[in-house]
Amino acid sequence: MTPDVWRALVLGALQGATEFLPISSSGHLIIVPELLGWPASSLTFDVVVHWATALAVVTYFRRDWLALARGARNGLWSRSARHTPEVRLPALLALATIPAAIAGALLADPFDELLRTDPRAMARFAAVMLLVTGVLLTASELLAKRRSSELARLSELGWGAAAAIGVAQALAIAPGISRSGATMAAGLTVGAVREQAARFSFLLAAPIMVGAGAHQLLGFAAESPTSAEVLSLAVGFVVAAVVGYVCIGWLMAYVRRSPLYVFAAYTFAAGLVSLWLLRGPAPGP
Repeated sequence: MTPDVWRALVLGALQGATEFLPISSSGHLIIVPELLGWPASSLTFDVVVHWATALAVVTYFRRDWLALARGARNGLWSRSARHTPEVRLPALLALATIPAAIAGALLADPFDELLRTDPRAMARFAAVMLLVTGVLLTASELLAKRRSSELARLSELGWGAAAAIGVAQALAIAPGISRSGATMAAGLTVGAVREQAARFSFLLAAPIMVGAGAHQLLGFAAESPTSAEVLSLAVGFVVAAVVGYVCIGWLMAYVRRSPLYVFAAYTFAAGLVSLWLLRGPAPGP
């Protein structure tokens, strides 16, 4: 196995797992290469693995997406159907998508530029944000324990609650803050049970993943992969898609019976260890 293919396998697996587990894909994909002395991944590779994880979430929740599409269609054609759960949920997801779309448009390029110019500083920043993710997960579980009532279904979310989950997703533009962790924490805080919060989080993820991939495509033409790179890209895509699909299924089963404290503990530990390992200057070429 060549070094490029090995890196593609590792980074594809990292993207697939950490995109959906509440431990931050962006943080891991910045910190791990920096600690290992690997070069930053190419824009082409970033596009490929983003589309792979988008494929995983769309495929896993394909029945939900078909139901959402039917609900959206009914809402457009029938005024009487607009207040039904099938129509309300697509509208809530659309509202919750807006804050992250705005944050991505304003901040994605500055974060990318800092990553390219000072990866060490960005890795340290991501490590600190992993600690923030741990705080969010812990606080949401503590608040959920004190809550006296829970939503019967996601469509009962209020517009303000959906907007709050959307703002939580927007925070994940900062590398190291887990998108799924922030949105699940917000979902728990506004009254959803863990499984509902996870489902809403994953349904909310697909438009952002597709949008992030589309944004990256703007620079895709500048990086035409060579024939030697095609194998690495294929490995990264397949691994990210398969690992992502498996991790979604595992997490949905896990949250039915267990709290998120284990992920909070992991992000605390990963953040502290990363800060310690990154305390010195970057190694020379």
